[in-house]
Amino acid sequence: MDEREKRALLVATGKELLQEELVARTWGNISCRLDSSHCLITPSGLDYMQTQEDDIVLLDTETEEWEGKHKPSGERGVHIAAYNCFPETEFVIHTHQKYATAIGLTGLDALDITEEEHEKLGGIGVAAYGLPGTKKLTNAVAKVLKQGIQTVFMIHHGVLICGRDHDEAMARAVLLENICSRNIRGFDAKAESAAAGMAMEMKNVSGYTDVFSTGAVRICADAGTPVYAQVDDMAQMIGRKIPAADTAREAEALLKKHPAVLIKGTGAAVRAETADDLEALKLLVDKSCLCAVHTLASGRVKKIGTFDVALMNFVYKHKYSKQKDRERS
Repeated sequence: MDEREKRALLVATGKELLQEELVARTWGNISCRLDSSHCLITPSGLDYMQTQEDDIVLLDTETEEWEGKHKPSGERGVHIAAYNCFPETEFVIHTHQKYATAIGLTGLDALDITEEEHEKLGGIGVAAYGLPGTKKLTNAVAKVLKQGIQTVFMIHHGVLICGRDHDEAMARAVLLENICSRNIRGFDAKAESAAAGMAMEMKNVSGYTDVFSTGAVRICADAGTPVYAQVDDMAQMIGRKIPAADTAREAEALLKKHPAVLIKGTGAAVRAETADDLEALKLLVDKSCLCAVHTLASGRVKKIGTFDVALMNFVYKHKYSKQKDRERS
């Protein structure tokens, strides 16, 4: 496979990950080895549906120097670590899949997984927490990779998956999500249905709005307590918490200050500046609620620290959201 074909494969894989709901919006990243000292990697903050072959970035895995129209993914360090640890690895995927992210918060000591599944995944392990794109996160992931583990849970963040080719990496991502879905506590993932829109409207709130519900969202809404950030992408796009309201009127008032609000007996209301952002918010609220239900049932709630939440939310608002604005203009 030549460079042009590999660029095309990365573009197609981004859309494939979206279809499988293993990533949303611009989150996650993908790379493939080009030669012994280079890989191709998806750019930072560019929507997978808009990414073209010439948007893919050429990255030197020895010096981290890069060539391209865009900056490479901020998580390029963990991709380089994967290629350096495993000479046979040709394809690396970093996902934000919801069930695996929830399981990563509570650890793997009680995970129901067969020996065959464990082998198919190339081994599994959990990396200590580090802010996205930092050396701390890269070093934590590299520490696990060096143990010969090819599927790495990143606490509060997502999963890094190595494969000998695209097919193996994708198969591992899908298998992992199936395994994790049956291990979720406090919620029956088998009975889960797609997010359903509600008849309720937020008439006095500007922008795009919607009211919806999923199984996990309804559980959190009916509990009547806020959901706090346990995953990086919630911290970035929503902030410290999703507040809870008892009535639609109360929810409408809260929605003017917060991008998402839980409504007892209903589900959640969300507000965004674009239709695309609205759909991303719905996925994110569902994922955040799923993590809240699972960690509470497991007795291992892991909120992200207030400073880290504020930092990620600030960077997102002043960097990635502006980048999205430039793409739309």
